[in-house]
Formats: sequence, C-alpha cells, structure tokens
Amino acid sequence: MIDVSVALSVGQLARRCGVTVATVHFYEAKGLIQGQRNAGNQRRYPRDTLRRIAIIKIAKRAGVPLSAIKDALDGLPPGRALTARDWAHLSSQWRDMLTERIDSLTRLRDQIDGCIGCGCLSMDDCPLRNPGDHLREQGEGAVLLEQSSLQALE
Repeated sequence: MIDVSVALSVGQLARRCGVTVATVHFYEAKGLIQGQRNAGNQRRYPRDTLRRIAIIKIAKRAGVPLSAIKDALDGLPPGRALTARDWAHLSSQWRDMLTERIDSLTRLRDQIDGCIGCGCLSMDDCPLRNPGDHLREQGEGAVLLEQSSLQALE
C-alpha cells in the first residue's frame, strides 16, 4: 500500500506525470504548483501535485494559456487533492474561451479557400487578415507586411 503522506521528489513527480524535471521546476516558478524543502534541503511535493499537473497538461493540450490555468488553480483550496467538482469548476471557466477559439478556427477554415496565398499584397479585402478592409485607414499596400518588417528592424 502507498503511504500518501510521503511527499515525492522532483524526479518521482516528473516520472509519474510524464514530464521532465525542468517542466516541474517551470510550473513551480510560474506558481502553478508548490513544493517544500525537506531537512536535507531537497524539494518535495505533496501527492496532490500529481493531479494538479494532470490538469495543467489537459488544459495546455486544449490550448488554455498558463496564465488562465494559474488563475483557475489559485481559486482552489491548496493542500488537498482536486476533486471531480473542482474539475467541473475549472472546465466551466475555460469552456467559453475554447468555444470562441473553435469558432474562430472554423471561420478560418471556411474562409481560407478565398486566400490566394499572397500575404494580402494584391487584395483590398482579405477575409483572413483584413476583414472589411479596415487596414485602408493605415495606408495603401501591404500594411501588415510593412509593419512586421519595421518591427523586425527595431
């Protein structure tokens, strides 16, 4: 039987979660997880960190930014394993953002056939990069391309 009171080393945590040690350190630096030092000054992580990292991985795979993941995790009680109810709360926070992203990608997919692959150099009204020709107010020609070139030089 596993003693759930025994904390995990960074290597154990990384192996159990299928991430690198560097990833564990990165998540801790970003405030997504928390560890503590033992008497030998080694990092140790409570077992509830396993579930937190699983949630981080799922959310990242869905395209949720780390800042949104952190905000959501910060709203949960620390020091205990996350529950199904916690997951329902987290996923509901991300649902609208994911729906908006899906809708945006669907529009892109449906409009991409109208693109002639020129970077909008020869079109006044590109539904992908310049819907409604809103860039005409900034000047003529390849405004986006020119802005990108200037920013690259800075």
